[in-house]
Amino acid sequence: MLTALQDTICAPATGTGGAIAIVRVSGSKALECVDAVVSLRRGRVCEAPGYSLRYGSVEGLDEVMVSVFRAPHSYTGEDSAEISCHASPYIVGELLGRLCEAGCRMAEPGEFTQRAFLNGKMDLAQAESVADLIASDSKAAHDLALRQLQGSYSSEFRELRDQLLRLSSLLELELDFSEEELEFADRSELESLTREALARVEKLRDSYRLGNAIKAGVPVAIVGEPNAGKSTLLNALLGEDRAIVSPVAGTTRDTVEEVMVLGGVKFRFIDTAGLRETSDPVERLGVERSLQKLRSASIVLSLVDCRQYREGMRWPGEEFCGDAAPGGGAMLLKVLSKCDLAEDAGDLGGAIRISAKTGLGMAELRAALLQGCGLASDWAESSIVSSARHRESLCAAAMQLGAVLDAMRLGLPADLLAEHLRSAIAAISGIIGEISTDQVLGEIFSKFCIGK
Repeated sequence: MLTALQDTICAPATGTGGAIAIVRVSGSKALECVDAVVSLRRGRVCEAPGYSLRYGSVEGLDEVMVSVFRAPHSYTGEDSAEISCHASPYIVGELLGRLCEAGCRMAEPGEFTQRAFLNGKMDLAQAESVADLIASDSKAAHDLALRQLQGSYSSEFRELRDQLLRLSSLLELELDFSEEELEFADRSELESLTREALARVEKLRDSYRLGNAIKAGVPVAIVGEPNAGKSTLLNALLGEDRAIVSPVAGTTRDTVEEVMVLGGVKFRFIDTAGLRETSDPVERLGVERSLQKLRSASIVLSLVDCRQYREGMRWPGEEFCGDAAPGGGAMLLKVLSKCDLAEDAGDLGGAIRISAKTGLGMAELRAALLQGCGLASDWAESSIVSSARHRESLCAAAMQLGAVLDAMRLGLPADLLAEHLRSAIAAISGIIGEISTDQVLGEIFSKFCIGK
């Protein structure tokens, strides 16, 4: 839902619990509305230059500081002001009420950033990254959102769109001279350029698995037979007792999920019920849920009691890993547990030897987890897709580019090729907001917090 740009809006820009609160005001009458509520020690807000601070008071309420921003040099591109006051809920509520009486209305979720987008201060991908930056709860998620906000991510899509536009222009030229039956675009060159563009689109599309893991947390399933030490390992990774540990097999009847940040990356560890055949209906339900979690994991920690290890054995959860597994497959990390209870068994098939009780091998395991999620490489230098909307657009673009290649292989006319290229261009342009609808914008900004 797009809101009226002519309205002057206000909202709290800070949460509760601090010492200072900020109330944000933006719109054509923003400075007039602030003047109606705040009495400056000298002069008026309307007379103040941009990027200036003015001290004043709100009668019978509080002493405040007003930050003034003149259009177009503000977050929204409009005249704006931020009123800093004490963070009493009563003070903030009363201040907002007086601003509304002076001619403002309360902002809707994301409306300040929506105006920044509509006024050309940022593109749509950058606007979405604002919400991701606010919600980031790990260094990796923060770094990813910040890079997207700074524009390098959007530049990748503009370059891709320009590449497709060059392809389209060759075909459009043919269509302009269709009656003369001229063919300006060399088909072999056109096919090569289309394949290059498709490979670029598919690389971006496939990066969503990593991007979503960075934003939401890397899902790691800890699997193994009953009493293999899964709960003990989870507790050791977290540094506290979260899962029940017992020598009785089948103690964990359901999946247990916990979150921790490791090396700046958020991991979601899932302690699963022991994988085995059982007649116990409750335990069987836990095994079924464990299998569901396995299918969505990015990393599978396959745990085997070192005393049960046999060369050539099948590791628990192995069938859910690798390229042949559903959804592309998770990475398998082979871990031998309880190694403090047995001597070195020689060749362990690339497994990591650990003892969750003594700490043996835990540093190596943590390093392997970081390596396994792809964040030990130069991911920060690449464009990583973390938005489901962007992934859907890339899937649509890939499908249209595939249709272009099929049409060229079948020798179909240029007008059909051009139509598919136009659709691919529209899909890419929609990511950065050059082609968008009110419905799409309303859905995106409705997920923002009020005041941003």
